[in-house]
Amino acid sequence: MDRQNRYRPFDSRATLGRCACGQHASQSEHERQAHASSATDAAMMSRDFVEAAAVRTLFPGDAARRSFMRAVGKGAAMTAIYSVLPIASLQEAFAEDKQGNLEKRDLNIGFLPITCATPLIAAEPLGFYKEQGLNVTLQKVGGWALVRDRMLNRELDASHMLAPMPLAISMGIGSQPTPTRVATIQNVNGQAIVLALKHKDNRDPRNWKGFRFAIPFDYSMHNFLLRYYLAEHGIDPDRDVQLRVTPPAEMIANLRAGNIDGFLGPDPFNQRAVFDEVGFIHILSKDIWAGHPCCSFSVFDGFIQRNPNTFAALFRANLKAAAYAHEASNRPALARMISAPAYLNQPELVVRQVLTGTFADGLGQVQRVPDRVDFEPLPWYSMATWMMTQMKRWGYLKRDVDYRSLAEKVFLLTNARRAMQQIGEPVPDAALNGGYRPISVMGRTFDASRPDDYVSSFPIKRT
Repeated sequence: MDRQNRYRPFDSRATLGRCACGQHASQSEHERQAHASSATDAAMMSRDFVEAAAVRTLFPGDAARRSFMRAVGKGAAMTAIYSVLPIASLQEAFAEDKQGNLEKRDLNIGFLPITCATPLIAAEPLGFYKEQGLNVTLQKVGGWALVRDRMLNRELDASHMLAPMPLAISMGIGSQPTPTRVATIQNVNGQAIVLALKHKDNRDPRNWKGFRFAIPFDYSMHNFLLRYYLAEHGIDPDRDVQLRVTPPAEMIANLRAGNIDGFLGPDPFNQRAVFDEVGFIHILSKDIWAGHPCCSFSVFDGFIQRNPNTFAALFRANLKAAAYAHEASNRPALARMISAPAYLNQPELVVRQVLTGTFADGLGQVQRVPDRVDFEPLPWYSMATWMMTQMKRWGYLKRDVDYRSLAEKVFLLTNARRAMQQIGEPVPDAALNGGYRPISVMGRTFDASRPDDYVSSFPIKRT
């Protein structure tokens, strides 16, 4: 522990509150520059990162850390801190020399070209997969049913999935039952209801009877949020409108052709509709449920059982990418990165408007909504429970289910919490105390301890 740590956690002049060297806007930007410009041994980099993260955990306020270092000196500080923190154990657990124990290095990971997949995508150009000893091939997939089928056929080792899909697959709804796990939530918010320009003067949902809407998949937050929004305005989503499952990439063409009146879809296609002057943003999904999940990084349980070290390496790469994407200062660079042909294949301007939250709405206004999309990886159990209530409400789930047991089996909150602690990322108190974060959808509070009562409380439902 007497070697110079590149992040200088025991240096009273270093500014861990911004980045390790104090010369970048964030620690994530510091690491990105380090990966781009340095061929330093990965094992040493990992040890430095864990040591710095552990010190930051002990001193969340940077001023207190620097004051302590000045008061006792570097040597005494290191001795004292190593005596109370299991830094050596954490370094061993996360050491890159563990790469020799990876059960599988060459991995095929699926994604749809939408901003929801940002952490999973960004981990490649940022070098986070290689840092973990993984040789990842990102495979662009055209639709969610194809993602499910390619996973079931073992053509993909892991994939970007809609957050409700692992619940449905685990229960055997729409496919053969296969235990599936949500490792991380890829994104929160980041969706919108888009309407064709001809409806600019028809903004009241109560007047939308007969409308045709596109959604990307039955087992999607898009479907559940659109149904919820329509029903709250007295529109029965199964009887008063048509909902058509449509791959996200085809939504713009269908809107332009007049085949649909609107869609609740993923970005960047909401913003692309504005860019192409065929639609406008009626409402952001965050204004239906602020902080709602959308997509996930998911694997089959069998993969985890056969490849625990490989899964842990994938976990770390995704968590680091999520932390990078969460930093607002990284969003412009991120837009450049993921808009490339190999990833989203979209105009950088469109992706930047989504990620920064400064965007044209198609109604002649420029909106500034910094949390239009965010990247918070914890898979809360209450999120899973709410999704299952909507499956029950709309007739997808036709049997009784132990909501709590399934939520806590499919959503790996405990694993995510532990991994975030190990790499020094802050974990909300609610995640340490049960994992059922409060939820409010359009002003209605969801009590995850009484899911069936919640379903019964809605006047418009199929059950």
